[in-house]
Amino acid sequence: QVQLVESGGGLVQPGGSLRLSCAASGNIFTIYAMGWYRQAPGKQRELVAAITSSGSTNYADSVKGRFTFSRDNAKNTVYLQMNSLNPEDTAVYYCNAEGTTMTMDPFASWGQGTQVTVSS
Repeated sequence: QVQLVESGGGLVQPGGSLRLSCAASGNIFTIYAMGWYRQAPGKQRELVAAITSSGSTNYADSVKGRFTFSRDNAKNTVYLQMNSLNPEDTAVYYCNAEGTTMTMDPFASWGQGTQVTVSS
């Protein structure tokens, strides 16, 4: 099994910043893609940012220029630095990872989610 543990969510005022972390552990041989998604109440889960197997980073248009996605391969950890937050960023943020296990089976795992609330 592969576990993803997110941290760093919370309550922040508009214009503020938060940094989310997601650490992957367990039966991992390699991770070739990781990403952050979010789901606001009454809305579908959407991609926020992701790093693909080629190393390229994709961002949702709504977060470009404000959010920065980074990865520490040695720690199997990814980060999402979120700046200039606004109330529309309020959501549960989920981490996702895809890769192969030590037995060469593919996996796709999700974290439990961390709440981000932007409010004055």
